[in-house]
Amino acid sequence: MSLSLPVAVVGAGPVGLAAAAHLLNRGIEPLVLEAGAEPASNLRQWGHVRLFSPWRYDIDAVAASLLRTAGWEAPPDDALPTGAELVARYLAPLAALPALTSRIRLRHRVQAITRLGFDKVLTAGREAAPFVLRVGTPGGDTEILARAVIDASGTWGQPNPIGAGGIPALGEAALAGTAAAAASGERGGPIAYGIPDVLGAERETYAGRATLVVGAGHSAANVLLDLAALARQAPGTRLLWAVRGKDLSRVIGGGAADGLPARAALGASLGALRDSGTLELATEFRIETVSTDAAGRMKVRAADGRVLEGIERIVGATGQRPDLAITRELRLRLDPWLECAEALGPLIDPNLHSCGTVRPHGARELSHPEAGFFTAGVKSYGRAPTFLLATGYEQVRSIAALLAGDVAAAREVRLELPETGVCSTDRASPAAAPKAGGCCPPRPESGGCCG
Repeated sequence: MSLSLPVAVVGAGPVGLAAAAHLLNRGIEPLVLEAGAEPASNLRQWGHVRLFSPWRYDIDAVAASLLRTAGWEAPPDDALPTGAELVARYLAPLAALPALTSRIRLRHRVQAITRLGFDKVLTAGREAAPFVLRVGTPGGDTEILARAVIDASGTWGQPNPIGAGGIPALGEAALAGTAAAAASGERGGPIAYGIPDVLGAERETYAGRATLVVGAGHSAANVLLDLAALARQAPGTRLLWAVRGKDLSRVIGGGAADGLPARAALGASLGALRDSGTLELATEFRIETVSTDAAGRMKVRAADGRVLEGIERIVGATGQRPDLAITRELRLRLDPWLECAEALGPLIDPNLHSCGTVRPHGARELSHPEAGFFTAGVKSYGRAPTFLLATGYEQVRSIAALLAGDVAAAREVRLELPETGVCSTDRASPAAAPKAGGCCPPRPESGGCCG
């Protein structure tokens, strides 16, 4: 395969731009393909949300070095940016650097990735063939050749449904319009996904109405707290919250033990809202059907027959999932339930642990039988939650090192993340929790939180 071909980076979000910076730092030519009209287009859709990770965890070191050569001043390490501030103060200036902007193609949506002349079945000579990316552009479909591919396209626009079985509840699709449209803020129906701007651009949609929030993660917490603030301003605003389980400790948080104070404060505020009596909470509520009554209000029925009625809006905050369709002709080895790289699955499986500490991982854990293809960023986690930007930055540093032939640097992965202070081993059985060293010791022998 010709080394003169670029490394294709799918997505110009935080991790995709960091990947381009690391490749350039290694003397490798990147080509960044972004589906949106501007860099970080997905992130801009939740620009009103304040991150709970401060700037020190949100900026890639190599990208920062490139910016400083252009006179950029870093934001304060301990300040908490909104999504919009992350774009304005970091990502937009990064993408505007001459070294990067000349290598970014906007409105280039990757539709499929394969090998030149090889479908998934053929083996002989496969690794010598370049990758082919079928790309939709304003001028029509085209094909781009690459020596390797880093898929950092994320999961935004592929929200999980509110239906408990992993498929939309009966009636959900008709009331949501398309999931992608709802996630991007288009008003396709009374069901939305993600974190709508209920205190800003979408205030009139939610003020004075009954809204059901579905989900038990930090996105749900943000929506519920914003709706509670709206309820104090707009009489008649009703809050309902439905979760599939009964243990809310992961989202309520670990309090003082949480390494991110803002995340702890988010959980504490949600706990206070839950205990205030102003929130209608339904636990172990596994949604099967959504329908409308004669007045056009929604009725949600759970598998056990319980019903929530009089609902005017639903927000699905149940996480996202990766789009696997574009890699159908590649040989990938995926975790069977998380849909991440198989070797990464045991490190991030929420069935095993919920702490914020993830054992260091890089190119080795993110590789596939398809040599030269890597998934990075939040998409690398598949359906698992609790991804932090710092994780993605270390992933692409390791991948760039491997593509440059620096195997030692690729393997020497260091990842220091703040813990949540909550671990499923603590919740399951006191005897199962580690005696010392936090939820996840660096190299647990077996089992446990991160085994």
